[in-house]
Amino acid sequence: MLANGVAETHLLSSPVAEPSIPREARIIGIDCATDAKKVGLALCAITDGRPELREVSIGKTWPAIDEQVASWVSEPTLLALDAPLGWPALLGESLKPHRAGAGFDQPPNAMFRRTTDDALAQRLGKRPLDVGSDRIARTAHVALSFLERLRKRLDAPIPLAWDPSPIEAVTAIEVYPAGTLAARKLPHSGYKGSADSASSVRRELTTAIAEQLSLDAHSEAEMTRTDHALDAVLCVCAGLDFLAGDAVPPEDLSLAKREGWIWVRSLPA
Repeated sequence: MLANGVAETHLLSSPVAEPSIPREARIIGIDCATDAKKVGLALCAITDGRPELREVSIGKTWPAIDEQVASWVSEPTLLALDAPLGWPALLGESLKPHRAGAGFDQPPNAMFRRTTDDALAQRLGKRPLDVGSDRIARTAHVALSFLERLRKRLDAPIPLAWDPSPIEAVTAIEVYPAGTLAARKLPHSGYKGSADSASSVRRELTTAIAEQLSLDAHSEAEMTRTDHALDAVLCVCAGLDFLAGDAVPPEDLSLAKREGWIWVRSLPA
């Protein structure tokens, strides 16, 4: 039981050996940031349908991060990135013809927020940062640049995945650790930073994760020490949700393919 009285077992309610999860696959969780030293990385290997966290680390330089992730990739691999991978459709449509000094026909929220942001806010009461108007746009740029470098390094297309069909190559999805926690009715704030109280929350969340995902002592220590490591592992959890078919898909797939979509599981009954 966590400090707020929420049961730990909400973390992964679906059996990890459900047939929709590949018996052999990898998930790489990436907590993206503009500063390489704040990037969290986590490698999960699914063997015989059971997920095991193999490695957790914090970035040092972008070349080192590129090399680390590339060395982890072994088809099939799902990359789960904590960063927006697209911008609001109306933002692009409104800015292209715009000239300095002219007004806009669209209200700010329609331009700066994506459909997936509104869907999460309505479903979970947790709203991601507006990629069209917040500094998170720089993180999005970094994440997309990283993906492009990885494509060239691996000589692979790395498309975005849109359904939990068994992955056969290297694909990527957008995830949101705070939403992943909120969907499990686990604490989704107060765990970031160096304060003792934040470390305590991270310790509780790490214990909850360990109930369903095999962790070693080093991984548990890193997840308790820094929120970047914990968020990377939560990216892995979101990836497991996606592969299990538990993540909520977009209603408008064509729009999602333009703006991006945050894959978060549905609330437990």
